[in-house]
Parts: sequence; structure tokens; C-alpha cells
Amino acid sequence: MKENKCQIIALANQKGGVGKTTSAVNLAASVGKLGKKVLLIDLDPQGNTTSGVGVNKRNTLSVYDALIDLSDPEKIIKSTKFPCLDVMPSNIGLAGAELELVDMQDREFKLKAALDPLRDKYDYIFIDCPPSLGLLTINALSASDSVIVPMQCEYYALEGLSQLTMTIAQVKRLYNSDLDLLGVIITMFDGRLNLSLQVLEEIKKHFSGKLFKTPVPRNVKLSEAPSYGMPAIYYDKFSKGALAYIEIAKELIDMEKK
Repeated sequence: MKENKCQIIALANQKGGVGKTTSAVNLAASVGKLGKKVLLIDLDPQGNTTSGVGVNKRNTLSVYDALIDLSDPEKIIKSTKFPCLDVMPSNIGLAGAELELVDMQDREFKLKAALDPLRDKYDYIFIDCPPSLGLLTINALSASDSVIVPMQCEYYALEGLSQLTMTIAQVKRLYNSDLDLLGVIITMFDGRLNLSLQVLEEIKKHFSGKLFKTPVPRNVKLSEAPSYGMPAIYYDKFSKGALAYIEIAKELIDMEKK
């Protein structure tokens, strides 16, 4: 990772239900908890990341305005009640952005143009991508220094991961030569299941050195926290899910030091 520079990291997986938004919210909050200044970009029209940090997604400027109307991104950013954590909200209006981007010039670089001026204000910018490989995700990958892939220990997830790595390679070739796969976060892990352990071994084979050491367990507190508009570290800091994301955050920050 590059030194002395804001890291822009996309959390991407075209498969839904893998814990991507949970990872985006909790990793961003944990990195903020460790004293780094963090901006969380909600690039999913469902807006779950926005509500997951306690920000009202209705009647507000959103990332749509930055992409389509080229609004000043600093006017869109909302502070949260959690230390060192800001968010650029999303709402259902973003659903139409994919179609509107198609006919725009430099359509793959709209998010990059919005985020580049913010680099000197943050240590980390995390982007929660939608569960697809469309233009919004291409924008995220074009704007990012690296990608983190949250995935479950299931065989279908392995198939999807190979498709995603092909997309990352294509974006690297066409739009962003600096883009790299930073790591894979194992989510919803149950060490009692043989299948989970088998798939984990397969992931280790395919992505040697790219796997975050701490898997995130299935944890009821992680599921409950969003309904209170709180990351798990603030909802129940001693829960297994919160402790896992703190360890992943520490590992991420250590990568930068190395």
C-alpha cells in the first residue's frame, strides 16, 4: 500500500447476501474507532450503509448528486455520531444512475472525479458497492486503490469470486492500472461446519496471502445493530462480530505500516 496517502478501498462482490454492507459499515467504524479519519461511500441504491450508521437517507443530497449532477461532494457528506466516521449517503434515486451514466462522457470516472479532492481530508475512504458488476461498481473500482472482497464459505461464492477477479483485472487494464485485490474477508463463518472449513482451505489455495486472518462469525449482534443505526462496535463492543471487525481493522492498518 502507498505511504502517507488516503487509501480508497472498494468493498465489492456481485453476489448479494454475503455480508458486504455489514463489512463496509463495521470495518469503516472500526478503523475510525482506532483513530483514523474515515469516509464511507454508500454506492448501493438500497441505502443500507447509510441507515446502518444512523443517517436518514430521505430528503438529502446523495452520491447520485455527485455522480450525475456533479454536485460539490463536500456538501453531500454527512457526519455521523461515531468518532472519525463520515458518510456520503445513498437512496433509491441512485437506482437510475446506471442508465443515466451510459450516455455520459468519461462515465467510468465520475466517482473518481468526486473523490479525488477529498483524499487530503481522510485516511481511508471505503466504498460499499452494489451487488452487481455494472457501471456503479466499475466507477468504484476506477476510483479505488484496492478492493476488499467479503465472501461466505460456500462453493457458489468461490465461483463468483473468480468472476469478480476477472472484472478487477479488466478494470485494471482499461481504467485503473494501480488497482489491486487487497484481501478477502470471510463472513458468516461457522467453524463447526465441514463445508465452511473445506471452502476456507480452497480460498487459501487460490488467494494465498490475500486472506484476512480473522473470519467474521455468524453473530446475532451483527444482525441486530443495523436496526438501531449503529455499527456493532458501538452496539455491543464485546460481541464476537464486533471483535472480529476490530481485528480486521488492525490488520488493515498494519498493512499500511508495512
